[in-house]
Amino acid sequence: MTRVRGLRCRECGRLYPAEALHVCDECFGPLEVDYDYDAVRAVVSREKIAAGPRSIWRYRDLLPLDDDRVVDLGTGFTPLVRADNLARVLGLRELYLKNDSVNPSYSFKDRPVAIASSKALQFGFDTLACASTGNLACSVAAHAARAGVRACVFIPADLEQGKILGAAIYEPTLIAVDGNYDDVNRLCSEIADQYGWAFVNINLRPYYSEGSKTLAFEVAEQLGWRAPDHVVAPIASGSLFTKLWKGFNELRLVGLIDSPAPRMSAAQPLGCAPVYTAYRDGARDVRPVRPNTIAKSLAIGNPADGYYCLRIIAESGGGCAAASDAEIIEGIKLLARTEGIFTETAGGVTIACLKKLVEAGTIHPDEVTVAYITGNGLKTQEAVAGHIVQPIRIAPTLDAFEAAFRERELALA
Repeated sequence: MTRVRGLRCRECGRLYPAEALHVCDECFGPLEVDYDYDAVRAVVSREKIAAGPRSIWRYRDLLPLDDDRVVDLGTGFTPLVRADNLARVLGLRELYLKNDSVNPSYSFKDRPVAIASSKALQFGFDTLACASTGNLACSVAAHAARAGVRACVFIPADLEQGKILGAAIYEPTLIAVDGNYDDVNRLCSEIADQYGWAFVNINLRPYYSEGSKTLAFEVAEQLGWRAPDHVVAPIASGSLFTKLWKGFNELRLVGLIDSPAPRMSAAQPLGCAPVYTAYRDGARDVRPVRPNTIAKSLAIGNPADGYYCLRIIAESGGGCAAASDAEIIEGIKLLARTEGIFTETAGGVTIACLKKLVEAGTIHPDEVTVAYITGNGLKTQEAVAGHIVQPIRIAPTLDAFEAAFRERELALA
């Protein structure tokens, strides 16, 4: 496959073969897929992409696959919603929401898992596994079922019930670990070495992370083959944030867009905000924290790509904000009542931080801005259960309705 040279260390630049590797032997830096962009440029075109399927597979020339077999659940090409109601509230001229809550397992994780599971089949693995804060567990279990291989997924024991059910329905081996995500991830790193399984976000991480680029590709295509001026995305491990940046830059590199990559701003929950804290303090390094937030899908206290997120924020001229639990809930409700989209807590973080970034002047009113909504609110109903309007109970009569309706109208006046 001439489009992929192999894997290259982000730190020292050492090149490795395109195998199930993720850490450099020389400097212990992370590995990522290294492309021959001249070869990509020779085969890719807007017309070829437009003729492809309405899924992430329309971008195969920009993905690390050299096998016809793919694990396909129909992931991708999700709506880019022009959010005029929310834009008016925030004081923005042109705001879009990339609504990835409608993917097959109801989060953006279907994108990286589609790539990782396809590579797992190519490499001959018989077990698909992951360390997860919830959404990844659902996606890995679904893709393993589709691929006909065994799944073993590891989650923190205090995960939201919607995410546990969302994974359990596919009947994987589901392991709940007493501890937070960082504890789960350390355990899984040991298991990956011992058992030789395909851990999508450990030994297959270089391929897995490439799937998130498709969120940049789709936005550019849906905007008429141009990049937005500003992007707001949530940070957990930081992989999504770094791959959005890579995706927009790749489109320019291979000639699919002329506009520069957008300014990149990051969103974190205040109860797990190591990147925000480093950004606020002007630090170069991200110090691990112990998570304490309702946004469990973002509760990674030691983000693997945190350092690279800081570099991208600085290089692009973006910013970073953090939201309290109360602000996260209000962000969920604000998105629901303005645009009719019910997002999980990670989306509440994104909307709350979008609001803060606008108020701080980091996002300019005339910038074309895209906010990424990465998961579905039905997975984290507990977060808002005590903060919503309750039904008005009445007798089955017109008089009872009219009395209750008048009372309701007076209360809202």
